[in-house]
Amino acid sequence: MESRLKVLRLFKVLHRTRQEVFKDDFRALTAARQRINEEFRKNKAETSAETINQMIKFGSEVEAILRQDVIQAVHVDENKIRLRPRESVLLENVPYCDTPRKTA
Repeated sequence: MESRLKVLRLFKVLHRTRQEVFKDDFRALTAARQRINEEFRKNKAETSAETINQMIKFGSEVEAILRQDVIQAVHVDENKIRLRPRESVLLENVPYCDTPRKTA
């Protein structure tokens, strides 16, 4: 029963991440939804707890990669692409410094 809840929670988290990462991109949203649903449907009859835990771990890693590493890009011209990064992937640009900063 516990693994079933983990699977359902992962399913929900993957779909929420998909909606955030591919916001306003109908093709990518549809493709990601189909792929997530297909993978869960394909493994619906799995009963081995070890295999289920491995798949949950893999799904969690996929979700983390989508959330942390994927950004949208839009073709605006023949040789130009505009990036549409989310706030969560933007980092503070701190110049390199040989001496470490002192923390208070």
